Amino acid sequence: MHHPAEPPTVPEPAAALVAPDPRRESRAHSGPHAAAIERAAARVEEGLRLTPEEGLLLHDHADLGTLGRLADLVRWRLHPRPVVTYVVDRNLNPTNVCVTDCGFCAFYRRPKHEEAYVLPRETIHAKMDELRALGGRQVLMQGGHHPYLKSAWWCELLADLAARYPEINLHALSAPEIDHLARLEKRPVEDVIADLAAAGLGSVPGAGAEMLVERVRRIIAPKKTSTDRWLDVHRKVHAAGLRSSATMMFGHVETGAERIEHLERLRALQDETGGFTAFACWTLQPDGVPEQHLYPERATPGTYLRVQALSRIYLDNFENVQTSYVTQGLKMAQITLRFGCNDFGGTMMEENVVSAAGCFHLSPLAAIEQQIVRAGLVPRQRNSWYGIVDARHDEARDGPRGPLSRAEGATHRAAPAHATHATPRAEVRA
Repeated sequence: MHHPAEPPTVPEPAAALVAPDPRRESRAHSGPHAAAIERAAARVEEGLRLTPEEGLLLHDHADLGTLGRLADLVRWRLHPRPVVTYVVDRNLNPTNVCVTDCGFCAFYRRPKHEEAYVLPRETIHAKMDELRALGGRQVLMQGGHHPYLKSAWWCELLADLAARYPEINLHALSAPEIDHLARLEKRPVEDVIADLAAAGLGSVPGAGAEMLVERVRRIIAPKKTSTDRWLDVHRKVHAAGLRSSATMMFGHVETGAERIEHLERLRALQDETGGFTAFACWTLQPDGVPEQHLYPERATPGTYLRVQALSRIYLDNFENVQTSYVTQGLKMAQITLRFGCNDFGGTMMEENVVSAAGCFHLSPLAAIEQQIVRAGLVPRQRNSWYGIVDARHDEARDGPRGPLSRAEGATHRAAPAHATHATPRAEVRA
């Protein structure tokens, strides 16, 4: 197994933004949990899977330096070359109408609200034209739980865009939205997925996961799809031959053990299907949301790094982990490149959801590449399936395990991600 002799270092100005907790640092090395932390760290170093108990131990008691070191080790183990990827994309929200009333969302509007909208097709085409002009590879489309727009409306939109912009993947409709369509129409979710895929749906975003723990969901999103249902929709998406991503929003009412439970549920489903391309996590952006009074102060940078690193360590069957520069900013995103992240996510020409909560960290492509280069790493553009499609790359290609064609999608399942770990890697799967 190849590792760089001297992995690149994060520049000191960025690294200095995160100050360790000296009390935790001391306890981790000499306190009552020191020996157990050392044993868990040794398991990670040996390439062994952490148990939930070991994951919680590291979450609660390991020092940030140890978590960062272990996450960085896992990252280089999976991606031996110093490449960090990103996709040229935009967010496009065809509607902001939603009836789930999530207290953490400042974006949505109820039906008949004066600010509620459904974008006309001409506006959507104009946004797609802008994306095409920049060489975009993906559009992320989500629209909330609109009570009147059913799957036929979405299928018509997807078919139109797939025909007009065949080079741009339609990364659309989260699991709760797909479940919402199935419930509206009183038909199996498999049928809805099949219709959407036939119309042009290319992959499914991981949004709507929030925290995959029912106690938490009953507090922050009581009307939204349940944990088991979220997971089952993704299971059926993978069975249909499509791939999806996975996410976690933390830093609100959840406990450390519930963060581990969320990761465990994702890891188990990935063992089963292998259909997740990547994982991304971010902290709740509480400013201006409908139920801001229910949530604590914004999570600290140290908390974000702790959970980000632990997710890379724990999700041993996920090849890719994204940073969240939109919520955390470019300097923090740069630091996460040494805390387990191998991907910068999307350039997001347009972002409305977290921006509605006062989070304005969108950055132009040049700034993203600059942060990657300053970390001593190499920026490369990718597609939705983590195939590198960058003219600067020495072996540009269309993705190691996909995308499955639409014809194949009806009969093929995604190969398990962990099944590829023993095969030689001629190229980074970033």
